[in-house]
Amino acid sequence: MNSNSRQGDVHRKTNETDVSVRLNLDGTGKCEVSTGIAFLDHMLHQLSSHGLIDLDVKATGDIHIDDHHTNEDVGIALGQSLSQALSERKGINRFGHFVAPLDEALVQISLDCSGRPHLSYELEIPSERIGTYETELVKEFFIAVVNNSGLTLHIRQLSGVNSHHIVEACFKAFAKALRMAIEKDPRRVDAVPSSKGVLEQAGNQI
Repeated sequence: MNSNSRQGDVHRKTNETDVSVRLNLDGTGKCEVSTGIAFLDHMLHQLSSHGLIDLDVKATGDIHIDDHHTNEDVGIALGQSLSQALSERKGINRFGHFVAPLDEALVQISLDCSGRPHLSYELEIPSERIGTYETELVKEFFIAVVNNSGLTLHIRQLSGVNSHHIVEACFKAFAKALRMAIEKDPRRVDAVPSSKGVLEQAGNQI
């Protein structure tokens, strides 16, 4: 990767999963995803498409047991790739905010590429599953992303009764808010967007 690239490339292998994530923050929304979890694949496509992030995710895991380990480890590798691509976070807008509707569902995302992991999660998903995907794994996915990317992330559901609509609106709003935050600010050029002059970069979590 050249010095001006904003790309991340992470391979995470454990006794439970084998996950590879490559991303380009300055992409066009090109997406190749195969995690073995159909609904997670669908949501990652939303992230790529609406965030204009080129995303290549390959994962195998112990989904014969359940989806938990693969879901979490994809989130970990995605977060590490994002942190790697942002590097010192110079010249970015840093903050992002978006409210996404999907029919009756309305979800608000506010985030800060602060280097300080924090998640406030306020989704109320009526059903326990969407297809075969356990909806409690949505929170686990975002915990993994936040802890490994150094994002401060607030997720708030303003309305919604359909589980699929709520979760998809969340991922779309996250994608749009992230796109806003990581885009370059022409008035900052290569400056770090902090009055301290530095943003702490998240270390890789386990």
